[in-house]
Amino acid sequence: MTFEPEELGQFKADLADTLKMLRKRAGFTQTRLAHRCNMSQTKISNIEGARLTPSLVDVELILRALDAPPELVSQVAALARTANTEWQDVWSQRRTGLEKKQNELAGFEQSSTDFRYFLLSMVTGLLATPDYVRASLAHIPGDHSKAIAKKLERQAALYDTSKRFTFILTEQAVRWPFLPSAAMAVQVDRLVSISLLPNIKLGIIPLAGHMPVGPLNTFTIYDSRIATVETQTGAMVFRDHRDVSAYLNEFAVYESHALFGEQCREGLAEWADCFRS
Repeated sequence: MTFEPEELGQFKADLADTLKMLRKRAGFTQTRLAHRCNMSQTKISNIEGARLTPSLVDVELILRALDAPPELVSQVAALARTANTEWQDVWSQRRTGLEKKQNELAGFEQSSTDFRYFLLSMVTGLLATPDYVRASLAHIPGDHSKAIAKKLERQAALYDTSKRFTFILTEQAVRWPFLPSAAMAVQVDRLVSISLLPNIKLGIIPLAGHMPVGPLNTFTIYDSRIATVETQTGAMVFRDHRDVSAYLNEFAVYESHALFGEQCREGLAEWADCFRS
């Protein structure tokens, strides 16, 4: 199935309409279908009203309850997978206000306990100094004081010991000269400090050595349920378990090649000294 990013929202409505049509064609009420799927009638109603995007497991249960033919199951499952993918373009984010995106990320952080960040080319906002945060938005016209404040406010999640964070940064992400040298040294020092927190696992992948795979994007995984993948013009949000599993597997490869603990801090300290000199 091929599609344009802006069409992704339409697939949710198409999936809802398709499931509703199949139920009616089978002569089922919402209550009868809910009973056969071990779901509530309210959930079936929300799915058919496109107020709730069903997972692939939900869709498979519904189609099995309706005795849908195998070829139809395959088609609707493909539609469900696409409906569980969201495209967020940067221009829409700028129109609605960058603080809205920060509020969404804060929501992900509040509802999750296990976080994995693979940082290919830059430091993420949770690890950034105020100077780095301001610089990351400087190229966008307008007043972003609210978004900057929200970014910095979100860093409080790092000190919540009920949550676990694993950050893997490439050497490029750490050493990219995004700020003047003195400010970059402070940024690298902050990474060293954060790596000492008990619920933080921070690793680096140095350019020296062998890396058998080539990363294409920065991505974040929330628990094992959501993966967000950043591109130059926006972000994809994946909720289908196969997509999330693919990023979990990719993350595990990078984690196995990263340096952690004292080895990591020694590398960071060396790079901070380079910026100071």
